[in-house]
Amino acid sequence: MEQVRPAVLVFAGLDPSGGAGISADIEAIAAQGAHALPVVTALTVQDNNRVHEVVPVDAALLERQAALLAAAIPVRAVKLGIPGSRANAAAIARVIGRLREQLPGLPVVLDPVLASGHGDPLARGNALSALEPLLPLATVLAPNLPETAALGASGCPHVLVTGGHADGATVVNRWHSAQGMREWSWPRLPGQFHGSGCTLASAIAARLALGEAMADALENAQRYTHAALAQSYAIATGQRIPMRQPILTKES
Repeated sequence: MEQVRPAVLVFAGLDPSGGAGISADIEAIAAQGAHALPVVTALTVQDNNRVHEVVPVDAALLERQAALLAAAIPVRAVKLGIPGSRANAAAIARVIGRLREQLPGLPVVLDPVLASGHGDPLARGNALSALEPLLPLATVLAPNLPETAALGASGCPHVLVTGGHADGATVVNRWHSAQGMREWSWPRLPGQFHGSGCTLASAIAARLALGEAMADALENAQRYTHAALAQSYAIATGQRIPMRQPILTKES
């Protein structure tokens, strides 16, 4: 009998450069052995370096798309990128609420993207306000250091703070949970990367959808992401694109 891949419902923006957003999510989730159900929250005008415009999709359309998918396909995890607007975030929150009526422990991984690497806003209106309906629903929050400072204490059960914005030859990522704090250290790679946060959050969601324990999912997703960045490639000057090849973990 053919093996059924677990599905991850993804809400994220469309990056026409193909480096970040929903394109990155699809690739990273597939690389773990899961399947992405991609729902586009916003169209963007951007390249591999800068975001010039964000146009949210219609919230009602987004909700109808997700509802139909959820009715037909078992959803084993949800990955959230930019909602694009507060109305979209509210619609996504309703979708998650209905999913959790059927599966109370459904993992939700939120990449709380507030701005691009160059500081370009990634929502229509206030990006932090747009995220507020989703923060209480997250099982895992994966902010970088600037996002952590902007968000403050979220109350999320699991927070993986990535240290790429700090200085030094080593990147330290810190996992905060009710059990305490754990660190992972990774050699700092040269260059800048487009879609690294999307890659990590999507890999975490896929690993959880596959049934891995939280500690294993976080470690394997980080290992995969570091390998993807180490093998990154250029499409133009500026930020490089992670090479999102299948399942690069300590076991493989």
